[in-house]
Amino acid sequence: MAEPCESAFLARIWKMPNRRFADGEVVMGRWPGSVLYYEVQVTNYDDVTHLYTVKYKDGTELALKESDIKSQSSFKPRKSQSSSSSPSRRSTSRSRSRSPGRPAKGRRRSSSQSRERKDDKKKIIQETNLALLKPSENNTRRYNGEPDSTERNDTSSKILEQKLKPDLEIERVLDKYSLRPREEEKKKEEIYSEKKVFEMVKTTEKVSSKTKELEFGGRFGTFVLIFFLPATVFYLLLMCEQDDPSLMNFPPPMPALESLWEARVFGVFLLWFFLQALFYLLPIGKVVEGLPLSNGTKLQYRINGFYAFVLTAAIIGILLYFQFELHYLYEHFLQFAVSAAVFSMGLSIYLYIRSLKAPEEDLAPGGNSGYLVYDFFTGHELNPRIGSFDLKYFCELRPGLIGWVVINLVMLLAEMKIHNQSMPSLSMILVNSFQLLYVVDALWNEEAVLTTMDITHDGFGFMLAFGDLVWVPFVYSLQAFYLVGHPTAISWPAAAAIIILNGIGYYIFRSANSQKNSFRRNPADPKLAYLKFIPTATGKGLLVTGWWGFVRHPNYLGDIIMALAWSLPCGFNHILPYFYVIYFICLLVHREARDEHHCKKKYGLAWERKMF
Repeated sequence: MAEPCESAFLARIWKMPNRRFADGEVVMGRWPGSVLYYEVQVTNYDDVTHLYTVKYKDGTELALKESDIKSQSSFKPRKSQSSSSSPSRRSTSRSRSRSPGRPAKGRRRSSSQSRERKDDKKKIIQETNLALLKPSENNTRRYNGEPDSTERNDTSSKILEQKLKPDLEIERVLDKYSLRPREEEKKKEEIYSEKKVFEMVKTTEKVSSKTKELEFGGRFGTFVLIFFLPATVFYLLLMCEQDDPSLMNFPPPMPALESLWEARVFGVFLLWFFLQALFYLLPIGKVVEGLPLSNGTKLQYRINGFYAFVLTAAIIGILLYFQFELHYLYEHFLQFAVSAAVFSMGLSIYLYIRSLKAPEEDLAPGGNSGYLVYDFFTGHELNPRIGSFDLKYFCELRPGLIGWVVINLVMLLAEMKIHNQSMPSLSMILVNSFQLLYVVDALWNEEAVLTTMDITHDGFGFMLAFGDLVWVPFVYSLQAFYLVGHPTAISWPAAAAIIILNGIGYYIFRSANSQKNSFRRNPADPKLAYLKFIPTATGKGLLVTGWWGFVRHPNYLGDIIMALAWSLPCGFNHILPYFYVIYFICLLVHREARDEHHCKKKYGLAWERKMF
């Protein structure tokens, strides 16, 4: 019997992973679904799954078994081969033996020779197609709707299934008597080879589905943002209430903590939230399918956001007709922001708890790190649903976005009441009109949101819950809130120039997003025939003409121009109304870096070839 120290030593030896290749070592890795080996570099080793993460020369990263990796020394250069081993000579010799469509004269070759000929043919097909079939590390997310990159919708899997379903007996007869033309036979084998490679890559990538690259500063950064974002909202609102909202007057006077919470205000917020949920459940509007998920399924969504907006407008009109006092929202604006923040935090906790029981395939690709704080912030589950009620999709456009318009209207009425005006100021009219156009456009083109990164990639956690329910309605309405306490007069020529600026921004924003969404939905649409694209390793296309060939992120450019037009009516006395412009530029810098990284990994060399 072994001594204690000897047993401990043996236990340590037993637990040590039997690792053959070290990080950074250059080896030869087999491409999934083929017999071809390529030069790769080992970047990581998982002790649990015993898989090596390797990186190919084009930037593609895959998880391979040890049996699929060989040292470079095992690949010795071969001496001169006979002419019969050349793929081109093989194909030439076969073409001489039988012309296309001509039946065979007999089975003179042995069964072993026939099998060797088929194996050689498959190898040739795989070798010629590998350059187009290499998927990137994010292949399981190739349907993601990133806001800056446009893709072809991948319908190859359905086409392959339809082409691979002919009756087996007929196929056996055609093969036996060589009744199929050689071109058709070659296409069949190419399709089979393509499908096999893609299925092998999918299987390989599903093994390693953990989020490895953390955003927003990782665990520490997301922990700070959970407290920093609410503090920023309250700071902006408190500054707007000051007579002199200068940054030099920091910090603003803090109200008593007990004054920040009022049960009646929280009840009104809940009433608003569930009223919008009721409108969402109404059986009006068409039902459409979203982009395919990683498992190939598609979720259904009811498109009725514009109807919800119309119903909300009707209710607001009725309340105004009966002289209901909407000024209550302005007087308790800070309390409403606190109520929304508390609700979003509670919703985020619920979302994370329920995500712990969600299947692996339902988790968000960017929120499955295994770290509680990070996954809580970014969102652990991709599409949390209660029955057919999609929580993320509902919050994306309904309570916050429509609430933004209602808040702007309340600020307009508050300006007229406080300053005893019969008409709102020109500055207030411009701000309300510009932002109303933005919201109506989003609701009218609601189906386009299904291809955005928020829906296809980001999970539903604190980041989106707080952003949809607090940041959008209470920060985006900052200009209108500012004008109530700090009226600014502008001339008609200045107003005309601002209107033109907003129109330019809106045109760029809408036309760029329409191009992107239409190309993702149906790249074969005749209306898009004028657009050029380059094929990528994922099997999709990358637009290189139109707005997406002129500017790297045209939709972001339109957003920045419109944000500037929203702020200009507030004048130049203080920088506070321009916070949205500054915030949006910072946001776009972050998204630019993130999207650049994702697209480079996703599209490989095609992204570097993209010309602007």
